[in-house]
Amino acid sequence: MRSLPLIALLLGLAGPLSAQTAPSPGEVAAYDGLFRAAHEGDVAGIERLVTEGADVNARDSRGRTPVHVAAFASEIEALRALAEAGADMNALEHRAYDVVTIAAVADNPELMSLAIDLGNDPGLVTSPYLGTALIAAAHLGHAEVVQRLIDAGAPLDHINNLHWTAVMEAVVLGDGGPDHQAVLDALLSAGADRTLADRDGVTPLEHAEARGFAEMAERLRRED
Repeated sequence: MRSLPLIALLLGLAGPLSAQTAPSPGEVAAYDGLFRAAHEGDVAGIERLVTEGADVNARDSRGRTPVHVAAFASEIEALRALAEAGADMNALEHRAYDVVTIAAVADNPELMSLAIDLGNDPGLVTSPYLGTALIAAAHLGHAEVVQRLIDAGAPLDHINNLHWTAVMEAVVLGDGGPDHQAVLDALLSAGADRTLADRDGVTPLEHAEARGFAEMAERLRRED
């Protein structure tokens, strides 16, 4: 077995959870206009402000637009109202997150699916790791989110700047339990490449074996 030098360094990564920055209480208190309406889910307020000429793609001090604020607050109807008013659903905030990835990390499949329906590309390259929503959801074991992203056509084999795919993250940053097993099964059943190794040449199967994830290793050995 080859050495696994990245594992010891990176198993403690919080990944997308550490990089996303939801509005702080202080920022929320200072919000006005569309930002406040988005955070509060005030659809009537959004419609009024848009009629008055408010910029639906305005940015706060951290590069968030009102759609990001609505997503962090899980305000589905506010998100819909902003999109219908012409908001850019593919906007990235200062840490390079879009609404789909914010919803994927929050394990909010309904919000995520709505964002995709409203025009948010499920395959955008996002985050400081140059990953995707699918990689983030696989890392976190969010099986329903993963399946919805697969169904929406998210790229299965995107490689981030750690040289990891969604399959790799499900193994390397997962816990080997039922949720990550379900994620791995969904990815492999959809045709994800199980052989793509990390930059040290270690495959997902080798990582699963090294971590004692017997069920994941067995799934990786199967060809179906």
